[in-house]
Amino acid sequence: MTNVMLDPKVPTVPTVPAAQSAVLDDAHVGDIKGALGTIRLDDTTPRSGLSARLKTLLAIVGPGLIVMVGDNDAGAFSTYGQAGQNYGTRLLWTLLMLIPVLYVNQEMVLRLGAVTGVGHARLILERFGRFWGAFSVIDLFLLNALTLVTEFIGVTMAAGYLGLPKVVSVVLAAAIIIASAFTGSFQRFERVAITLCVGSLLLVPIYFMVHPRTSQMAHDFVTPTMPGGAGQLAAVMLVIISIVGTTVAPWQLFFQQSYVIDKRITPRFMKYEKVDLWIGIVVVIVGAAALIGLTAAAFAGTDGFGQFSDTAAVAKGIEDKAGHLAGVLFAVALLDASIIGAFAVSLSTAYAIGDVFGIKHSLHRGVKGAKGFYAVYAGLVVVAAAITLLSNGYTQGLITQFVQVLAGVLLPSATVFLLLLCNDRAVLGPWVNGPRTNAFTSTVVGVLVMLSLILTASVVWPDISSGAILWIMTGCGVAGVLVAGYFFTFGRRGTKEDPIDRTGREDWRMPPLETLSRPVMSTARKVGMGALRAYLLIAMVMVIIKIVQTALNH
Repeated sequence: MTNVMLDPKVPTVPTVPAAQSAVLDDAHVGDIKGALGTIRLDDTTPRSGLSARLKTLLAIVGPGLIVMVGDNDAGAFSTYGQAGQNYGTRLLWTLLMLIPVLYVNQEMVLRLGAVTGVGHARLILERFGRFWGAFSVIDLFLLNALTLVTEFIGVTMAAGYLGLPKVVSVVLAAAIIIASAFTGSFQRFERVAITLCVGSLLLVPIYFMVHPRTSQMAHDFVTPTMPGGAGQLAAVMLVIISIVGTTVAPWQLFFQQSYVIDKRITPRFMKYEKVDLWIGIVVVIVGAAALIGLTAAAFAGTDGFGQFSDTAAVAKGIEDKAGHLAGVLFAVALLDASIIGAFAVSLSTAYAIGDVFGIKHSLHRGVKGAKGFYAVYAGLVVVAAAITLLSNGYTQGLITQFVQVLAGVLLPSATVFLLLLCNDRAVLGPWVNGPRTNAFTSTVVGVLVMLSLILTASVVWPDISSGAILWIMTGCGVAGVLVAGYFFTFGRRGTKEDPIDRTGREDWRMPPLETLSRPVMSTARKVGMGALRAYLLIAMVMVIIKIVQTALNH
């Protein structure tokens, strides 16, 4: 492990030697070989000058940027397009609300990856046991498989608009996705991924070509409104939960933690990785807002407003508004987003399976050195491509919406496990959450459950009034304030700010998992997690019912 030069006057906590750290794959230890630079393992030179810090940042950039841009995938294009075409810019405020959620969630998995050297799936199974861990891991596998199908649906939509053969386009995209990972070089893969991230900036010229009303967008970005009246709230809630699910997807937690480990990032570079994460958040929010805004402008005052069908129709609407070039650029951006999304989702699953079953899993290894890892990656891509080719256009639209809503419904469960891991002192030592992070994250879980409660209520009672919705939100808000107050009041345990001694934490790594005693689950925690799981199962059933109703009405 790389050591950091520290002030000898500052007390430190004991450092876990590299040979005794919990890193499961020796390919995860060594030089950091990023797309834009390299940092040698034995390079302990302090980064004091601007030039040295910039070079270090360029070498570190990757995990945060890729996970965020991968979030603006084919499903995101569909979800944001639906929000813009059906409701204009009136749901832009949801993006503002999601910025702190994005940062806090991904910062927690960043810490888990850099400090532990163990993937998210493995930590859940080892710390909570197979009974509880299986829920989270199985959710990931099923949701990722469906999400990967939506990426190839995006490929077919883009190809259809561009006049390219469907089968050839899907097969070619699958070949590119597989070949880019099969180079046996982490650095080469990341260079491809970063190039695709740059491709996502195509949304910027499209925005200016369509020219939405910036003043209206700015107003709606900071002013929450709920479009639709009685009888329409269920549809609106589906879109809102879809936005949550596509912007803060559960696969992101698993992907970034494993990718940080595979890139060999240690706590020494935590500050740089946080900057990388913020760069990614800015890119994803700007892209999402641009998508909603340009789609709203393209369909405003037309017969297509409120009649979203798919992203191919969005491309046609953009063409009618701003010309053929704008439509082509949108289709190319959709194709780019679909491929980078497929990269991230496939890797997320392959990393998790490698964690759970002890399979060697690293992009630093060639195919011969990690056959199981690459087989899972390629197998997922091939199966998803085949399912896409066998489905029809309307089925593909329903699959895409279902996956995004399902991701939003399952997010509270994933966030609860994340919160528990980040309060496990045996795992994170001086890197555990402070009381403010716990209070905020607990409130986020409450808000996510509230959204699914509103969705469930609107499905059971289609004519539910806005007043009833307000009462649900108020009740959940009061509960959230009480939880936050508990953490702020009792979580500090007699100190004014942070009860954790964090001195010298840059050198602290988690010891091997087998040396840690498993935390004891209290009865109250078991009951709470069981109740959450049961409710989310009910919410999933409600989502399925609503999707079926939509299909029958169509």
